[in-house]
Amino acid sequence: MRGMIRILAALLALALAPLAANAETPLRLGVVSRTIFYLPAWTAEQQGFFKAAGIEPKIEIYNDTHKIFTDLKAGTIQIGISSIETVIEDGYKGGSLRLVAGSAQRPPHFIIAQPEIKTFADLKGKTIGVVSMHEGTTFFVKDIAKAGGFALADVKVEAVGGSPARARLLKERKIDAGLQPYPLSYEAEADGFSNLGPIANMVPDYQFTAVMVDSGWAAQNRPLLVGFLRALRKGSDYMFAHPDVSAELGAKELRTSPANAKRALEDTVRMDVMARDLSLNDRSLNRVFTTMQDAGLLKRDTAYDRSKFVDESYLAESRR
Repeated sequence: MRGMIRILAALLALALAPLAANAETPLRLGVVSRTIFYLPAWTAEQQGFFKAAGIEPKIEIYNDTHKIFTDLKAGTIQIGISSIETVIEDGYKGGSLRLVAGSAQRPPHFIIAQPEIKTFADLKGKTIGVVSMHEGTTFFVKDIAKAGGFALADVKVEAVGGSPARARLLKERKIDAGLQPYPLSYEAEADGFSNLGPIANMVPDYQFTAVMVDSGWAAQNRPLLVGFLRALRKGSDYMFAHPDVSAELGAKELRTSPANAKRALEDTVRMDVMARDLSLNDRSLNRVFTTMQDAGLLKRDTAYDRSKFVDESYLAESRR
């Protein structure tokens, strides 16, 4: 009888083995908003690259950079792709968050303002909407003020959330200006808003977004994170190699037209916004670092040391 039970158990194990081998690990990924630099993740999902890596992704739109940071800390999500300032600050305080791969190495934003605002000087005394008071587009307002010939104190800066929120508030005339990534900037121009030009003219190198994780979770789930990064890089490669397919997906995920999505892809290539190999270069990282020093988030005498907030070992392994 016992022998029969053992045989049946063995047969059951063999029957279930293919199911176990094909099981996908759920992975929660937090992104800020529906913008072009998250298209590689949506592409990797659509093309089955995550599935091939044994990953079942759940991509969540936060519209809040700080909430991504706190949810990573709490373990509510496993991976974030977001602004990096909080991770740098956390790293210098001995925290556990790390950047493991790059995303947008230059800001893909245009300075969009109410129709009557035609120059930077016209922004004096106006309200500029930003994603957060502690990271992202907030730090570019000083450059805008300088270009307009006035002080930072001469404008009102309000944290209103991600780019879709800024687009809505511009239409409602609750803010006077905001930095909008394409394709939202194209739509704003079509609606009659002023486009004062790309912020990249003032800030050419700035690691705007990156892939981030809690180092404790990453160490315990190394194969999973390596597989995620390999799939994400495949998504990036596919996105650039198949612009027509990518434009269709972009139109769906970015809530825009295929023509605007394709134009966004073309501008991404032209402006070299994204690191196709997911690398993190020191030029873009260092600009964020010095900007944080200027903002008082890091002490002036703090030495730049990427090892405090970057761990590229997972990315390096994903390339093998």
